[in-house]
Amino acid sequence: MRSMNGLYILRIEDIDVQRSRQELAVEMMRDLEWLGLDWDEGPGVAGDYGPYHQAARQALYEREITKLQETNNLYPCYCSRADITAAASAPHGIASEGLRYPGTCRDLTREEAALRELHKKPSLRMKVPEDIVSFVDGIAGEQSHRLSDGGDFVVRRADDIISYQLAVVVDDALMGITHVLRGADLLDSTPRQLLLYHALGYQPPQFAHTPLMVDAEGRRLAKRTRGLSLSFLRGQGIMPERIIGWLSWTAGLLDYPEPVRPVDLIPVFDLSKVSSAPIKITDHVKNQLLNPRCNLSK
Repeated sequence: MRSMNGLYILRIEDIDVQRSRQELAVEMMRDLEWLGLDWDEGPGVAGDYGPYHQAARQALYEREITKLQETNNLYPCYCSRADITAAASAPHGIASEGLRYPGTCRDLTREEAALRELHKKPSLRMKVPEDIVSFVDGIAGEQSHRLSDGGDFVVRRADDIISYQLAVVVDDALMGITHVLRGADLLDSTPRQLLLYHALGYQPPQFAHTPLMVDAEGRRLAKRTRGLSLSFLRGQGIMPERIIGWLSWTAGLLDYPEPVRPVDLIPVFDLSKVSSAPIKITDHVKNQLLNPRCNLSK
């Protein structure tokens, strides 16, 4: 964080090359630049920890997977999503916990695994212990989670796509990331990532999960929510300082929603001031944002 003399690093998470589209990454960077959120390292800005596209970091992920295999932290899994769904919906199953992997392949012998591999390439799963993981989130506060509640998770899919959980841990560790600020929807994934940090021998960063934007009924705003994308607001002639000021006020960083540039917030930025409550975007708020003459505080 620049308020602590840190660097802002932009990394493009395009590990699933079949679903990633270059034009979306370009649009995202254009939005960030428009808001005034320029990065110190990342695409287009030289740094010591590239490449800054996950699609170009496959060899680094495979190296860390080898480390996990050598320490007996991984096992091959031959189950399909349909198999896991069937287990979850069975009587006395795990439907109440979602698609929690029941550990079907965890104790396969080498012979059993070899027979299955004749018909199906496996994914790789992390062996999750029963431990309780506790940590202090910079916004959400004290957290405590039982690791096994989520089951053994995939670190590499059968099609060789690296999982988000592993990729971000490896990237943050190798890039020397000390503070991770991300949406509250990722808070539940933090225990798994802390397990990976420990297994790989890396020091985890400090986490802070920022509140999400929700609609009037409390539902999370999707990327496709009409009328609220930055490109739409930019096209309507809305000044970026107006958006930054309103968000900063809503988050608790400003006493009044006056227009402000990100650079002006550096001296006053303090995680302890940021509220953990979701930011509710009602029709009234949308009308306020789209009306430059409207007083945002009312």
